[in-house]
Amino acid sequence: MPLIITPSIVIPDEELEWKFIRSSGPGGQNVNKVASAAQLRFLLPQNSSLPVTVRNRLRRLAGQKLIDDGSILFKSMSERSQEQNRRAALDRLEVLIRAAMVEPKIRKKTRPTKASKERRIDSKKRRGATKQQRGGQSWD
Repeated sequence: MPLIITPSIVIPDEELEWKFIRSSGPGGQNVNKVASAAQLRFLLPQNSSLPVTVRNRLRRLAGQKLIDDGSILFKSMSERSQEQNRRAALDRLEVLIRAAMVEPKIRKKTRPTKASKERRIDSKKRRGATKQQRGGQSWD
């Protein structure tokens, strides 16, 4: 079943690789018998549904989740069942993609106003005058 991010952005199953391993999380004896932990590998280099700018931001946001071949690896072992861990990994991928879709605002340089410069200088002069008055008086 493909992962639907928006109506125009859909991640097909071919770009997702699943691997299930034994979990170190909760589950009692079940942990030793069942491969309930999920590893989701999003094949970013093969992706064609995301715009190039989103893919670049996704690489930057992935951090340590980005592995050598350019894929992004998500591990989930917090839940007892394989299906819940699978859903948790998919949710993390969706959150990361949505974060990458947000275009960062470009910071515009601003200059301090003349009035703010004058206020700054004024306060510095007042502070200096206060300190000047604290100087010890000479008894000579």
